[in-house]
Amino acid sequence: MRAELQGGKSRLRSALLVGLALLLGSLGQVGAQPAPAGVAAPPPGQFVFTRPGHHKARVPFLSPRNLLIISAHLNGQGPFNFLLDTGVASSLLTNPQLADALGLAHGAEYRLQGVGGTDSGLRAYEAPQVRVTLPGVEATHTTWLVLSSDVLDLSGYVGLPVQGIIGADLFRSLVVAIHPAQHELVLRAPEHFRAPHGRRWASLPLVFDRDKAYVTAQVQQLGGAPLPLRLLLDTGAGHALSLETTADRRLRLPAQRLRTDLGRGLAGVVSGSLGRVAAVRLGRYQLPQVLTSFPDSSQVHERLGGTERTRHGTLGYEVLKRFTTIIDYPHGQLLLRPTVGLREPFEHDMCGIDLLATGPSFRQYLVLRVAPNSPAASVGIAEGEELVAINLMPTQFFSITDLNRLLHSQDGRVLLLLLRRRSGELYSASVRLKRQI
Repeated sequence: MRAELQGGKSRLRSALLVGLALLLGSLGQVGAQPAPAGVAAPPPGQFVFTRPGHHKARVPFLSPRNLLIISAHLNGQGPFNFLLDTGVASSLLTNPQLADALGLAHGAEYRLQGVGGTDSGLRAYEAPQVRVTLPGVEATHTTWLVLSSDVLDLSGYVGLPVQGIIGADLFRSLVVAIHPAQHELVLRAPEHFRAPHGRRWASLPLVFDRDKAYVTAQVQQLGGAPLPLRLLLDTGAGHALSLETTADRRLRLPAQRLRTDLGRGLAGVVSGSLGRVAAVRLGRYQLPQVLTSFPDSSQVHERLGGTERTRHGTLGYEVLKRFTTIIDYPHGQLLLRPTVGLREPFEHDMCGIDLLATGPSFRQYLVLRVAPNSPAASVGIAEGEELVAINLMPTQFFSITDLNRLLHSQDGRVLLLLLRRRSGELYSASVRLKRQI
């Protein structure tokens, strides 16, 4: 998903979520002339430690579907859940009713444009002076964008209430360590941080452009030589790697690939291909057979709008979760130490269905999409049907992450699904998972 602020505002970029990418167009200020190019957005609020003499804080997180979800208080109320995303330069509130309940001020208003410059009808406004409180740290003067309606539906994607996105404000202020096994962030004051040393740690420099952090990785395509590629560091992306073949003439689509919909945007489906690269090297560590998204070149051009031509793609949390990751914006470095998950294979959905979590507790699952020529399509599963049980267990006992793992689990595995058609009729389907790439 993506939004751009014209009129001198910084560009807002959030995740390309595997299976539910929402590509937003540009935000144009209502009734205002664009500011001159290069005018910077106002600096965001600084996160500081709330207890005198403390220089470290621990923040728990959840990671449904490879996304980092943290809880925070806004203006003393909450807690509320937010996606934590390095790819976003400014934080975003997707629930306008919550903004009204909190009494957030209405600042400059923007209109959201779809791909091609059409008016989507969606609006957003700036909410300044928002106090954000996390365990042990707080920022008293942050500016948020508030959408007029929750078109992103992050809650349905991850299966729990999510009110918006916390962006790079936190990373600009503090050194952030992500500990996947402990489901914990460790926040440190930059002036008291000392980078760990040892043979297991790899250090890579971060380069900043338009409030975003980039890292250079060596990416080897199948049958090719390693290429140094500039990748957006994107904790809000559930995928492992996304490459834009138009960014470098040496980049090409793999011969074995799966034509699929990578996501959904305001202007329609985001199309592309899913394939693999032979290896991705980050410092001393090499990851083999990395599953990679290849968005269509025409859609890449329209999304970027000619403003980000030196980017080759994005590096997402499916890779980062295999490491203890220290994201150090203040000192311009990314530090990685492998976990036991380093050698886990990268797998795609072998069933061919995308699920949306609904209901009061997000334990009702609707089939959002069925991939053509997939195992699900071959047994007649259709969009809009409800998944009621899997292997004789009611789906209410599964989180959407549990179901996602089952659908990615093992080539040749047979799953017995019970579904309810739109008419209310129940039927069973035996699906054999198939690794297609």
